[in-house]
Amino acid sequence: MVYQVPAEPAHFVDREREQARARQLVVERRPAEDGGTRPLCLLLRGRAGTGKTELAFRLARALHQQHPDGVLYVDLDEVRRDGAVEIADILGELLRALGAEWIAPVFRERARQYWSLTHGKRLLLVIDNARHGTEVEPLLPASGDSLVIVTSHGPLYDLQAGAATEFPLAPLDPADALELLERVTKDARLAVDPEETRRLLDLCSGLPAALHIAGNWLRRHQEPPLARLLDRLGTELRERGIPVVEQVWDAAYDSLGPAAARLYRLLGHFPGPSFTLAAADVLLGRDLDTTEDALAELRAAGLLDGRGTDGRERLPELQRAHARRRAETYGDQGEREEALRRLVRWYLRQAQRADLTAAGPRLRTAAEAPPVPGTRDVLFEQPGDARGEAAARAYHWLEAERHALFGCVRLAHTVGTAGDTDWGLLEAAALCEPLWTHFLNHPHYGDHIDAFRRGVAAAQQAGDLPLLVRMRCQLARPLWEQGEFEEAERQLNQAWSTVQGAFGTSPKERKLAASTREFLGMLGSARGNWADAAREFEASGAVHQEIDNAYGVTLQRYRLGEALAHLGELERAAELLERARDEFAADGRTRLTGRAEFALGGVYARLGRGEEAGARYRAALEGTRAVRGVRDEARVLDALAELAASLGEEREAAEHRTAARELWERLGLAGAGSDR
Repeated sequence: MVYQVPAEPAHFVDREREQARARQLVVERRPAEDGGTRPLCLLLRGRAGTGKTELAFRLARALHQQHPDGVLYVDLDEVRRDGAVEIADILGELLRALGAEWIAPVFRERARQYWSLTHGKRLLLVIDNARHGTEVEPLLPASGDSLVIVTSHGPLYDLQAGAATEFPLAPLDPADALELLERVTKDARLAVDPEETRRLLDLCSGLPAALHIAGNWLRRHQEPPLARLLDRLGTELRERGIPVVEQVWDAAYDSLGPAAARLYRLLGHFPGPSFTLAAADVLLGRDLDTTEDALAELRAAGLLDGRGTDGRERLPELQRAHARRRAETYGDQGEREEALRRLVRWYLRQAQRADLTAAGPRLRTAAEAPPVPGTRDVLFEQPGDARGEAAARAYHWLEAERHALFGCVRLAHTVGTAGDTDWGLLEAAALCEPLWTHFLNHPHYGDHIDAFRRGVAAAQQAGDLPLLVRMRCQLARPLWEQGEFEEAERQLNQAWSTVQGAFGTSPKERKLAASTREFLGMLGSARGNWADAAREFEASGAVHQEIDNAYGVTLQRYRLGEALAHLGELERAAELLERARDEFAADGRTRLTGRAEFALGGVYARLGRGEEAGARYRAALEGTRAVRGVRDEARVLDALAELAASLGEEREAAEHRTAARELWERLGLAGAGSDR
């Protein structure tokens, strides 16, 4: 069972009334047998620092046994860009967490997958930091036995009336606030000096976030009396009117050493919601020991979110804003710009290395980024790796770091567009190139399209024509996969125009020209214009032949064979697919070998060569299982069922249909018909 809620904190008080009410609502909800598929939805709302997220986690831990099919968590602020959330990408994350081994490319298909995979399940989903009801509705599981817990700063007015049971969270009352402070600090001074303790509680205004930070602050300052420690806080509150949590954060910041304070200021500008030790080390620009000590100091001061997973640290959005304000007051702009420049170039180098490890040698137009002085490269390849382990590690890194990578593209493009520095544009476009490998395996359409658009603009402004052509091709595919065929065609036509008008005869330029024609052919295939597709694949293959690029020749032969099969030129299609299959197999390309076998099986079936078609389908089935291509496996089983039925082998056909149906159900695509 997937379980995405962190371990409980060391200290938590109060909220018994809300917890009891939530448990009662879960017990009293009507069972889904009445036909209802809308889950119970609880909305925890309150001002920043009231402990909404931790209460949501506490409820999830208490109620997870009633929801044995999974406990899921999404933080909408982590994927929010310019105030908006790409819901299709969130659905993709939830589908992966639910075990979907293939994710539909467009929103409406992902929504159907999600409904199918969640129907009848007993799931618990925590949606953190919602700002609008329209962000919540598409994420609701299609099951009346499921529970959704939403956190928000205020009411979600665009949710339908009665769609969620609201839990307004007020600050803690003085007794509970004192109990929490005592648990966090274990400080005898609180009992010795009750007047100053009440003063501290007043400063924290019953906000658990402020109490935790204040408690950590007291633990760091064991010697001075409370009165002396609190004088400055009280003065700031009276004279400056600083918001409650802000003043406590200021006090925590003022207690930091120089390295930790510098890192905190820089983290306010980090281009992603979470970061690793390696990224923090690059940003700080000192040495690893200094960075580790600075992070430990920030944790002790309560200035980092303690819910980090997978070796990542997190600075919540409100604290990021506070860190940026500290940077404006105490930081140095030159220091900040140099740190961000170093960070972008480090991420560019690591992304290029991950791309090479994951995808192997392929067409690349951007120059290889050199090592960044004073930093360490990520170790994708390690001694003793089994086959495929390094590639899997590289793919995982690209997915784990995607928010920072997309953020670096935006940062570099913004800096480069300003035109007052000597860096930015080429880094933005170059960073998009390895994001292609990431897109093919983990498409986040909103982010990838935004990044590739910036890559096009950056390469155009920088005057790098090969990189511009590459960026237009990369942008075209997610566009047509989202149904934006005209825009995709415009990008590819502009790429081809650049190729014709500006490219010479070097092998690299000719290879890029052949790649552009391949993209034009793929667009034709996506539109069902098979004659256009065949013409482009044939032309692309001819160029690869001339420049002696064997893999390019084989790939275009395979694509041409598929196109000719759709055009009814079956004998020639069979010849091309047979050659492509043999060459893929000789080169150890298991997935492509399986796909060529599948296409060849379809051609043989149409030629009336049923026995040979069955052999090719079974070979394709073996290949798809070897690479765990569940969607391809289901398609092959469907084809085997159809072939067996045409040959009068009804028992075998029924077995294949049953196996295929089970796989489509695993993918959440049962009954999807031609949409599959």
